[in-house]
Amino acid sequence: MDIFGGTRRSIEAAEADVEASKEELHNILVSLLAEVALNYIEVRILQARLEVAETNLKTQTETWQLTQWRYEAGLSDELAVQQAKYALENTRSQIPTIRIGLDEAMNRIAVLLGEQPGIVHAELKKPMPIPVTPLRIAVGLPADLLRRRPDVRQAERQLAAQTARIGVAMADLYPRFTLNGSIGVETLSLSTLSSSIWTLTGIPRISWTIFKAGAIRQNIEVQSALQEQALIQYEATVLNALEEVENILVAYAEEHNKKNILREAQEAAQKAFDLALCKYQSGLTDFSNVLEAQRSLLSFQEQLTLNDGTITSNLIRLYKALGGGWTQMALY
Repeated sequence: MDIFGGTRRSIEAAEADVEASKEELHNILVSLLAEVALNYIEVRILQARLEVAETNLKTQTETWQLTQWRYEAGLSDELAVQQAKYALENTRSQIPTIRIGLDEAMNRIAVLLGEQPGIVHAELKKPMPIPVTPLRIAVGLPADLLRRRPDVRQAERQLAAQTARIGVAMADLYPRFTLNGSIGVETLSLSTLSSSIWTLTGIPRISWTIFKAGAIRQNIEVQSALQEQALIQYEATVLNALEEVENILVAYAEEHNKKNILREAQEAAQKAFDLALCKYQSGLTDFSNVLEAQRSLLSFQEQLTLNDGTITSNLIRLYKALGGGWTQMALY
């Protein structure tokens, strides 16, 4: 007979523990999906970088051939040839590193999907553009954020479970009432059961650990301290969630601003390279200006590629910080 609620509080604690475990699973699923998406973006970034490197390699090869022709015609010295050569080989040396990173990213995707490394290469080997993100996104209210994030809900359920355990510990201060006996059926006649009657036999019993009151109170203090710890953990989880979302929102917006700047810088670098190459062909400037303009153009092209990938990656991280989007995942 649960007069003082000890059993009810035990059930509440157990149910809260189960719910916390479910939220932990949700959190793991959200993290897993985010990691798969981030590695997919990494694959597309590396493919775009590889395309930039191969395009520049072709351009630098043509420039190197131009310097050779001018040198053979006596219009330039060997310095320009060697400068073009080391710029060409420097770009060529970057390609194997990019390909290694590309294979590693594909293998990570396979492992995250529970497959053997190399199983997704055939599906991902064809270069595809980096997914374009919207300029504006709706994140909702902070209260909605707290309801969506699995780690916040998990911390709240852990706090609820520990609060219920205080009630379990406090119930030990009071006596427990039990009824020992049996319930049966007796028949007055063997020919029919219509005259059967219910019988109840039992002996009530009271148990009270009055001589362990000190240990019980110590246990209550321990459970109360654990409840305070769970409360602090819950508050910290909420603050970390708000901080994470705020930081990613700022990064997402600033990377969009950075994209506009890099696009203008790339256009200026392209014009500078074209002008420097034209002047070099006309003998109006030396090859160092062409080399510097070409190096700057390659740098801005790579930065713009990385910026596109960072913007999309930040959006994925934002969805993760928001608890995995706006749909609740089902458990199987």
